[in-house]
Amino acid sequence: MAPVEPGKRFVYLAWRRSLTGYGGGVSLTVMLRRVTAPGVLTDPVKVPEVTLAFWIVKVLTTGTGEALSDYLASSKLIVAAGVGLLGLVVGLALQLWASRYVPWIYWFTVTMVAVFGTMAADAVHQVLGIPYPVTSALYALTVAGALAVWWWSERTLDIHSITAGRRESFYWVTVVATFALGTAVGDLSAFTLGLGFLPSAVLYAVLIALPAVGWRLGLNPVLAFWGAYVLTRPLGASIADWLGKPADYSGVGLGDGPVAVLGLLAISGAVAYLHLRPRASSDHARQT
Repeated sequence: MAPVEPGKRFVYLAWRRSLTGYGGGVSLTVMLRRVTAPGVLTDPVKVPEVTLAFWIVKVLTTGTGEALSDYLASSKLIVAAGVGLLGLVVGLALQLWASRYVPWIYWFTVTMVAVFGTMAADAVHQVLGIPYPVTSALYALTVAGALAVWWWSERTLDIHSITAGRRESFYWVTVVATFALGTAVGDLSAFTLGLGFLPSAVLYAVLIALPAVGWRLGLNPVLAFWGAYVLTRPLGASIADWLGKPADYSGVGLGDGPVAVLGLLAISGAVAYLHLRPRASSDHARQT
């Protein structure tokens, strides 16, 4: 690559094939960088690459958030809500303060969003008595509205363009909304439709493959990503509920507390791996 005069900015596209891309298949990742001087890159992206590891950890956070939220709520709902809100605030503060993507900060924040999102969705149903079909529809409209405002403001929903500032704020608002939507949809299938936890987990495992297949057939990658992102929530939560809830509720009966601990250990191990492995595009930045 030819040298760049200091102070001049330009954008180039670096294409990289990844064998662990979306859904474990071959994907094409676009890395956008802005160079202000030879060898100096600015505006690092603050979210991880969408690889197989991303989806595994995402499902782990959804299940752990479900189990931890239910365990805390089983003791005292007000205390649980306070802990969930505090965790969310701390996580978002750390994430927004960080100047680049840091695996443990990012996934801690996602886990706290999972806990808070579960509590928020459950409270709307259990405290206000709003049926799951209604809450599912309301949260779906919230996600659609968040994405629409994000697009109207930034003209892109590509997560590889998310850097510090307004785009990152839109991203986390959307993430919180998707967790609430996924919680409501998971409860809708398990309770309202009467499927139970394990059949619901199987259902969402099948459904989450559809965006991947659609993406390979030409489906818009942004639509495919957010569709799969929403479905990770009921998938992980259904698995956690099946493991933690008693047999009377079609569960294995391990308990929400033990399932939450196992989930936190699994997330810690996965994040440690992400810290240790080389990240080929850790400094990539957004297109101007």
